[in-house]
Amino acid sequence: MRLLTADEFKATHGSPPAPVDVDERPPFDFWPYFDAIPHDHFAGHDFSREEVTNVWQMPNGAYQHVLIASETPNVFMVLVLNLGAASVLGHHLLDLNELYGLSQSPSTPLDEH
Repeated sequence: MRLLTADEFKATHGSPPAPVDVDERPPFDFWPYFDAIPHDHFAGHDFSREEVTNVWQMPNGAYQHVLIASETPNVFMVLVLNLGAASVLGHHLLDLNELYGLSQSPSTPLDEH
């Protein structure tokens, strides 16, 4: 199980990625890989629902990113599927709260003063 660094993960991106219907049959069964990810790679987040919320096809056709939601809003385990090899290249914990500051508390509305 290969935990991808941020740079390795970004190297599998393309612009623009195309959304794939999450109900579409995946190119191969990636769940055995997901089930074997070491517990510490989840950084304390709960992924027990095993819910795929988004799938993105990279424009070069080499990779798909499968986003599995955690119980924490905006935190995903991304499996990078290598379509040519029909295998999982690796995984990356994508914490949008940390990356984009989404966890910051909203400011108090003016009418509450």
